[in-house]
Amino acid sequence: MLLPRPPLLAQACALACALAWASLPTQAQEIHISPAAEVLEGTPLQLRLSELPANSAIRIVSSRLARGMAGGGPQQAEAIFRSDAQGRVDLATQAPESGSYQGADVRGLFWSMQSVKASAALPPLDPEQAGEVWLQAYAGEQLLTEKKLRLRPVAPEVQVRLVEEFAGARYAVGPGTHKRGAIIVLGGSEGGSIAARSSAPLLASQGYAVLGLPYYSPPSWGPEGMKPGELPSLPPAFSNIELSRLQQARDWLAKQPEVDASRIAVYGVSKGAEFALAAASRMDWIKALVAVVPSDVIWEGWGLGQTGPDQFSSFAWEGKPLPWQPYQGMAEESAGFATGKPVHLRRPMAQGRAAHPERLAAARIPVENFRGALLMVSGSDDQMWDSAAMARNIEASRKAKGLSTVNLVYEGAGHGLSGHGWSPTTGYNAGPMKLGGSPAVDAAAQADAWPRTLQFLQQQIGR
Repeated sequence: MLLPRPPLLAQACALACALAWASLPTQAQEIHISPAAEVLEGTPLQLRLSELPANSAIRIVSSRLARGMAGGGPQQAEAIFRSDAQGRVDLATQAPESGSYQGADVRGLFWSMQSVKASAALPPLDPEQAGEVWLQAYAGEQLLTEKKLRLRPVAPEVQVRLVEEFAGARYAVGPGTHKRGAIIVLGGSEGGSIAARSSAPLLASQGYAVLGLPYYSPPSWGPEGMKPGELPSLPPAFSNIELSRLQQARDWLAKQPEVDASRIAVYGVSKGAEFALAAASRMDWIKALVAVVPSDVIWEGWGLGQTGPDQFSSFAWEGKPLPWQPYQGMAEESAGFATGKPVHLRRPMAQGRAAHPERLAAARIPVENFRGALLMVSGSDDQMWDSAAMARNIEASRKAKGLSTVNLVYEGAGHGLSGHGWSPTTGYNAGPMKLGGSPAVDAAAQADAWPRTLQFLQQQIGR
């Protein structure tokens, strides 16, 4: 009886083991994330991969759950890179060969995400872990390595609570009762508590006491018709919104033990920037103001109860409507919401200015009355309204009086500039409503404006 020769048996076992090992992700292949795999949203990251197959096509897929107005469905982006001779890929310096974005951009796999259908192929995304992102690297269809990171929407030590005095308001603050600068956040025409829930905690994570202040809550429409707004006690129409609500918010903030009432800034976006500028022109306690995609005039109001054009102002002061600039052709432009035709609200606003130049002087916000520091962020391709031109008008009025004004105008960017560049920007022009810009340009503008905004706030109100 002949027995197998030991050397042949050993060789067969070794080959089988090697084949089995090759089919599994190797532990040596790694995704390196710095400064850490868990950071506050907007923190710049460095992403590198090592120990990959040399000179090979490496497909990197990013996955997360959508947040905010985008809902909670899955989103993904992917790009194919060529590893170098040492098996390395560096997302900060390498452009992908193909994929959801172009050019070297460490943020590319974050802002270029788009909604996808839920499937078993997705990584285990946890809806309880806000800001969780999975990165997976493949060679062909073989998973080489994966890593989970988390872009936290709020620092762990920050406490967020509802404020009974203001419907839907959130107050966010870190530990301790030491006096610190404070910020009031005003969202835009989306209304409700979206801005209060998102921006207030993120700004508080920078060391401020922050009050997110809703002031308007429009109804929504669905298959069953109109539904009441999220916050029924707030105005459902954007008409004659009382500026004194901001004074009430300031008085509430001044009573909080951790707030230095001499250091209060206002952060307003879109219609919230219009609100903030109009208020700052009348309230001398505002030390600094950030106006993202601002307006230089008070615009015509809209919403429930309006039976025709040019009936209401957007804002009121001490019970009296402020003079406003009317639209021209708003009904015709808005018809696109029903037909699916692209809606560019910039057009009826530009037409309104051209048709009624005699009303501009009265509608103009007297921004030179605000003596504090002002930072503005705008985009030249803003299709909601011409924020870049209006920001330049504001800048000219203030600089003529020698007032501190920083005007950041981003060429080719649209209306969606209140982010930090690390969240998806692909949905800004997805529906009939067009915000302008492009995903890459908007994300780059956000990534530049966000740290400059934080620096401005630090300089003006400290922490």
